[in-house]
Amino acid sequence: MPPKTKTAFFCQNCGVESPKWVGKCPSCSEWNTFVEEVIVKTNNKQTIGSNGKTPNKPQKISEIVTSEETRYDTQNGELNRVLGGGLVPGSMVLIGGEPGIGKSTLALQIALNLKNYTTLYISGEESAQQIKLRGNRLNSDNDRCLIVSETSMENIFSHIKNTNPDVLVIDSIQTLGTQSVDSAPGSVSQIRECTAQLLHFAKESSVAVLLIGHITKEGSLAGPKILEHIVDTVLQFEGDQNHMYRILRATKNRFGSTSEMGIYEMRSDGLREVDNPSELLLSSNDESLSGVAISASMEGMRPFLIEVQALVSTAAYGTPQRSSTGFDLRRLNMLLAVLEKRAGFRIGTKDVFLNIAGGIKVSDPAIDLAVIIAVLSSSMDISLPKEVCFAGEIGLSSEIRPVNRIDQRISEAEKLGFKHIFIPKNNSKGLDTSKFKIKIHFVSKVGQVFQTLFKQ
Repeated sequence: MPPKTKTAFFCQNCGVESPKWVGKCPSCSEWNTFVEEVIVKTNNKQTIGSNGKTPNKPQKISEIVTSEETRYDTQNGELNRVLGGGLVPGSMVLIGGEPGIGKSTLALQIALNLKNYTTLYISGEESAQQIKLRGNRLNSDNDRCLIVSETSMENIFSHIKNTNPDVLVIDSIQTLGTQSVDSAPGSVSQIRECTAQLLHFAKESSVAVLLIGHITKEGSLAGPKILEHIVDTVLQFEGDQNHMYRILRATKNRFGSTSEMGIYEMRSDGLREVDNPSELLLSSNDESLSGVAISASMEGMRPFLIEVQALVSTAAYGTPQRSSTGFDLRRLNMLLAVLEKRAGFRIGTKDVFLNIAGGIKVSDPAIDLAVIIAVLSSSMDISLPKEVCFAGEIGLSSEIRPVNRIDQRISEAEKLGFKHIFIPKNNSKGLDTSKFKIKIHFVSKVGQVFQTLFKQ
C-alpha cells in the first residue's frame, strides 16, 4: 500500500506537532514558531528489539549480566575529563556552540587523534578539500580517518557499510536529510528522523556517534528539544570570540558527571588543552590595582584560581548602573544589597561593574567573598595584597557560609604562591591545617575580612 502523505505544523523551537497553525506554542509558549511540513507515514509496523530481530524479554534485575564499561581514549585530556573518562562505544554525543567557536575544529582533532580506531568524518557543510586544509593547519594526520562530504542519510549508511567505522562524526545534524521525510534539511521532522536513525544504528552496532549541532540566538541548541533527550551526552562549547579561551561543559551525561569543565586555548594550529588554567586566568601585572580580588573556585573536581575585577564609580545619571560579565547579575545585586543593609556600606548611589577575567562564566557560590572584597576595594580605592585569595559563600545576613572541597582550594592557592587565604569559619571542622604552609584565616562575617584587610 502506498504511503499516506499529509501535512502538519511543527514548532521550530521545541518540536511539538499540531494539526493546524497556532500563533503561540502551547508547549514552550513561543510566538510564531510553527511551520508547515509535509510528512510521510507508512503502515508498516514492526516490533523490533535492540538486536533488530526480536523484542527484548523482561528480566529480573539480579539476572542482568553487566560488564566493565570500555571507553575510547580520545588522546584529549580535557575532553576525556568532561566525558567521564573517554568516548563510550554505542553512545551519541552532541556538541553545540556558536558559529566559529571551534566545534568542527574540535571534532576533526578528535577524529585525527583516534589513531587506533577507524573514524568516518561526514561533513555536510564543507567539502573534503576544505577539511583537508583545516587538517593541515592542525599539523596532524591519520590514515584511519576517512573523510566524505555527504548530506543524504541513505548514502551515509552506504558509506558506513563499506567502511565499518568505530567512530562516526556528523558535521552537522542540521544539514542531513532522509527520503522518508518530505521536508527540507534542518526542519524539525528531518532533524528528529535523522537523529532517530543514527541512534538506532549506534545502539545496534556499538559505534560511537559524535554530532555537531547549531544553536539559536538565545544560546540553546537549535531544533526540537527532543534532540537533547535522544542523545546520551550534550556538550556545550562556550567562549567569547574576542578571547582565546574556550570552555567545554557537559549539560547532560549518562556516563559521567555534568559538573566537569574542559578549558582550551584557540590558536592558529587548533585547540590546545589548558592543563593549568589558574596561571593563565590570573593577570601578570605587577602593579597593585584596586578592585581586583582572587577567588579559589571549583569546577567539578578541578580547582583553579580566577581573577575578579570590580569598578565602582559615582553614578553620572540618576539611576546607578549594574553590569556583570561572567557572573550572575542577580547574584551581584543580592550581594550589593547585603553590603548596603547588613554591612553598612553605601553603594546604592554608585555604578558597579563586575568582570571575571579570561572571558569565562563562573557559577560557583564560593566566589561571593571575592566579589564583595573586589567591590569594596574599588569603592575605597585601596588595593589588596597580591598574595591574598578568598573562598566563601555570602548569606543574606552577611554571614560567610562554608563551601565544598576546601582542602583542594587551599592546595591550589598554595601551589601558585599565595601567602594568605580567607575561608569560612565552619570549614575549620575536620581540616588539618598543619599540612599547609599558607596562612589560613577563618572568618564568619564580612566585617571581619574588611577589618583584617583594610585595618579599619
